[in-house]
Amino acid sequence: MQNVDAEENCSFVKKQPKVAIFLGTFEGEKFLEEQLESINCQGYKNWTIYASDDCSSDNTLSVLKDFQENGVGKLIIQSNKENKGFTANFLSLVCDPKIQADLYAFSDQDDIWEPHKLQRAVNWIKDIPEDVPALYCSRTITVNENNVEEGLSPLFSKQPSFANALVQSIGGGNTMLFNNKARDLLVEAGTNVKIACHDWWAYILVTGCGGKVFYDRRPSIRYRQHGKNYIGSNNSLLARYKRICMLFQDRFKNWNRDHINSLSSVKHRLTSENLNTFNLFIKSREETLFKRLINLKKSKVYRQTLLGNLGLYAACMLKKL
Repeated sequence: MQNVDAEENCSFVKKQPKVAIFLGTFEGEKFLEEQLESINCQGYKNWTIYASDDCSSDNTLSVLKDFQENGVGKLIIQSNKENKGFTANFLSLVCDPKIQADLYAFSDQDDIWEPHKLQRAVNWIKDIPEDVPALYCSRTITVNENNVEEGLSPLFSKQPSFANALVQSIGGGNTMLFNNKARDLLVEAGTNVKIACHDWWAYILVTGCGGKVFYDRRPSIRYRQHGKNYIGSNNSLLARYKRICMLFQDRFKNWNRDHINSLSSVKHRLTSENLNTFNLFIKSREETLFKRLINLKKSKVYRQTLLGNLGLYAACMLKKL
């Protein structure tokens, strides 16, 4: 595992890679200013924000324009003509050919970035060859509306891999940084894919196509919990229980179906080992009970916890996979 702490406070001798920050906004006036300020206070300075507003009716656009006009700059705004939805809004930024940079980060509108978020991520990704898809993600600090800490996201110990990505997302998009080769995969898959979420999709594509993923155990953002969160935290026992319950509901089954269908267009990009895993996983959803369980075991698909893996096999038995 590479050390991303050692150079946290230094400047690169070489030119710093340009980072394009993809910011999706919708009705975000309440917390957006604080998030923008946390980006502006990053120790790493070579970035530009590309904000895509998804037809907000509040003062979100005014907050963005104030940030843009009051001497801060480094913000480009686009307004959607119709509501795309959370995931499609982010993918529209990823697939926009007018946006060119060396590295790319997702940003939600209501979080707070730790001061060295970008520097730590760049420190890791700069050592990955440019022809290898690379994705950084991390744990998060959960905070309430008033930025009071409530806990940490789960600490995952198993290595990131395609076998894990098929059934679990381990890093929030709000923590992610990725390179051009990873972006190329997302662009090739396109904006019209039917997927659960853009961050899970990025994890699936990068690992499936032979890329590198680093899960940083040190939190990089303060993940704000409030009534309008699209996806809530999963650090409480109740939240984890609810997510395990999804394994027995059609929601998880439908997500898997959508990901399988969406992967079909880029299946030729999967490594031979991951293609075999992918095909065995498909069979574990379709055949008789005994064959389903055998194929799931052969696929080596796994979740990060014992309880999650028990739920995975239970879902397979009940044809909820």
